[in-house]
Amino acid sequence: METTVVQAQSDMRRGYYSGAAGVLASALAWSAAAGTAALVSPERAVWVLLIGGALIHPVGLLIGRLLGAPGAHAKGNPLGTLAAASTFWLIFSLPLAYGLGLQKPGWFFAGMLLIIGGRFLVFATVYGMRLYWVLGLVLAAAGFVAGWLDLAPAAVALLGAIVEMTFAMIGMREHRRWLRTDNLSRPTPLPGVA
Repeated sequence: METTVVQAQSDMRRGYYSGAAGVLASALAWSAAAGTAALVSPERAVWVLLIGGALIHPVGLLIGRLLGAPGAHAKGNPLGTLAAASTFWLIFSLPLAYGLGLQKPGWFFAGMLLIIGGRFLVFATVYGMRLYWVLGLVLAAAGFVAGWLDLAPAAVALLGAIVEMTFAMIGMREHRRWLRTDNLSRPTPLPGVA
């Protein structure tokens, strides 16, 4: 019996708290970068966001586990591969954002909003949630407007933090509602996946 897309998405939602724990971890990285840009320097804030970004997955797993998610998906779930591929795409895009930041520091953060917004569009498929279409498009629009208006680095990073924190809270609410309405709090094995 083959695994359906809906079954694979349910497995990902159950495993990673519908991705909301990772969005919260990302919001924390953006918050740290905003504070660093405002209180220390935009150049240091770039490194805070890059290092914080590298920690999003482990911090998101920790947050998810604290909220009751197992922090893993079924072995062989093809959406796990898609999520990993989107991570490589994000990493490959980092030099573009860094190059923008060499022109104007605020452009690094605007570029990162665009890149991360694009990655969240993939999460709409990974988790089967329209919420990630909205989050991705809002982040991309925020990045475009921030770059167009040439906002200060601290303002752009704060914008990223606020958007992601808001969507993390919405995602957590949606995950709890999904567990209640679909009664999917118990793990079920994926058919056709060893």
